[in-house]
Amino acid sequence: MSTSENTSIELLHAQAQIWNYIFNFISSSAIKCALQLGIPDVLYKHDKPMCLSDLSAELSVVNSLKVTFLPILMRFLVQSGFLNQHEDLYFLTPASRLLAKNESFNVRSLLLLNHGSVMSKAWTQLSDWFQNDSPTPFHTAHGKSLWDYIGEEKPSVLGDILNDALASDSRLNTNVLITECKHVFEGLTSLVDVGGGTGTVSIAIAKAFPNIKCTVLDLPNVIGDLKGSGNLDFIGGDMLDKIPHANAILLKCVLHNWNDEDCVKILKKCKESIPSRKKGGKVIIIDTILEDPKHNNEFIRAQHNMDMLMMVLFAAKERIEKEWEKLFIEAGFIEYKIIPALGLRSLIEIYP
Repeated sequence: MSTSENTSIELLHAQAQIWNYIFNFISSSAIKCALQLGIPDVLYKHDKPMCLSDLSAELSVVNSLKVTFLPILMRFLVQSGFLNQHEDLYFLTPASRLLAKNESFNVRSLLLLNHGSVMSKAWTQLSDWFQNDSPTPFHTAHGKSLWDYIGEEKPSVLGDILNDALASDSRLNTNVLITECKHVFEGLTSLVDVGGGTGTVSIAIAKAFPNIKCTVLDLPNVIGDLKGSGNLDFIGGDMLDKIPHANAILLKCVLHNWNDEDCVKILKKCKESIPSRKKGGKVIIIDTILEDPKHNNEFIRAQHNMDMLMMVLFAAKERIEKEWEKLFIEAGFIEYKIIPALGLRSLIEIYP
């Protein structure tokens, strides 16, 4: 092969590669369309491969002309790996099952949240944010923080979708947590779930470990009128002011929302609220330990996508292990242990 032919092949490959970067949005747009049409729900309900005519008969597509375009969408969903196809029959992949509304671990709200107009507008301001004095790209787009936007929104559409997305994420992680990592909770008598939202994680822990008194701490507007029972309680408050005393403090996907200075403040508040290690005190963190971006698998791609999301929403970040260690030391903790058991996230125990 001549040098010029080799150069031509490289250029054509580069062109295809940049096309795929440019049109990356098509994948998420097609998946959102599939969700809104009900494709995952119909396939999930029947729980068997279906031909296009049977599938389309149950979808919310009423215009007969539009039905003729469904093969294009289905072909794309197969090519992108969202659906499986055998001959003329379509069926769900493990990933697309997670968009069926009756799947207990579904992530529908996460998709709708990130592809709604509010979030999308923040991404259009990313380059402007790098060149202005605004706190975050979200603030550049909307003139306020995400939390202020949610607090002022009437009715609270974005807030409800966010809470549902967080709860869905917690259901999947907690299922793994209490089956694969139950030793982390053995011997505890009390636990405070800081920033625990509506209590998805704590409800599961309280049920699995009836000897642990579980308390959910979150802002009063998040806790609302939620009431505990048995070994579960809800308290409205601010983690930067005071955290109730307990054997252990749980921080699930909290610290990646905050800058380093605030993370140290939060960790110091946690340290004030637990006993010494000899008496069983520890902080349990569920969060991402960012891996080398040169490596390429589903978990690592998801980590770096989340890293970008934290920057856009909060001017925060995911952290590599050395950055985590620095936070722990500055907050006065002397030892930590990492359990890489939660896919793109890890479980970290830190001890005073």
